[in-house]
Amino acid sequence: MPTDPSFGMRGSRPHRVAIREVAEYAGVAVSSVSRVISGHPDVSEKMRRKVLKAIDELGFVPDLAAQSIRTGATKTIGFVISDIRNPLLAEIAHAAETRLRERGYTLFMMSSLHDPELEAEHLRRLAQHRVDGLLVSVTDEKNQETAELLSKAGVPIVLIDRDIPDLPAASAARFDHAGGLTAAVRHLVELGHRSIGLVSGSANTRPSREREQALYRIAAQLGVTAHAHSGDFAKEHGAKATHALLSGEDRPTALIAGSNQILVGVLSALAELPYQVPRDLSLVTCDDAPMAAFLQPRLATIRRDVARIGRVSADLLLEALAGEAARSVELPTRFDHAESCAAPSPNR
Repeated sequence: MPTDPSFGMRGSRPHRVAIREVAEYAGVAVSSVSRVISGHPDVSEKMRRKVLKAIDELGFVPDLAAQSIRTGATKTIGFVISDIRNPLLAEIAHAAETRLRERGYTLFMMSSLHDPELEAEHLRRLAQHRVDGLLVSVTDEKNQETAELLSKAGVPIVLIDRDIPDLPAASAARFDHAGGLTAAVRHLVELGHRSIGLVSGSANTRPSREREQALYRIAAQLGVTAHAHSGDFAKEHGAKATHALLSGEDRPTALIAGSNQILVGVLSALAELPYQVPRDLSLVTCDDAPMAAFLQPRLATIRRDVARIGRVSADLLLEALAGEAARSVELPTRFDHAESCAAPSPNR
């Protein structure tokens, strides 16, 4: 028996072990090896162990391209996200990949860096790779090219915290952003705040839109003033919007940062302004930020379980791949108060 023939030399080229050689080595039919590799249920445990032992000893690597031609499935999933540099999105991707890997799928992840044109190019590339399904957290829900590409994808799609009306057949995993933000505003009003600002991200994404709508809705109910500045999910927007909000005549006495990326900009602006948290300004952030653990005072935070939405999104896609009907799941958000919120200064 050969000891390590997986990359023996034939002329000047390495030799890749063929399925026929695995069958000969194990003393079984080629069809038996195929059934073991594909996970076919009609295989005895003795046969399975024999074939797996041969695969391990020969270093056999299945030809996924050939399998996809035979079965029509590539066992790959495309994942398009707006910015992999965002720790929150990276955690969602990690949770989804872990769940899918347990079911034998490989994740192809592409980051659009908040560029709709690059996002469309990623979707075209994934279609060329014939992925079995798509997980998508688009950078702009209103981009027509993105919506058209997704509608023509021909594979199951799960939208992650996004709304695209032109995709009624897609499943979706979403957060109830209104719940956490409403609780935060109620807490601030109970402390005595009457003017509350929100530095929000892109209005063309569900999280920002839901938070802004919730802010104005609860502010109207409680009889207080609300100010929202939408823009990019970036520190530059966070800094610029903070300066704008705090330089007006009716400046907020409490501020909500609409994302962990925006928070960086908010904090950089506050370092340049004569306002101390919470003495002069109460501060709330949406989502945990790695640096927040080192900040004093401790930041009040609107939290969501991002790992959970990654797992739920993967499960929804697996359901769709198994032929089940599309469905939507909404996950909660919550508000955790902390020392960064206090009663407004008496002279305000």
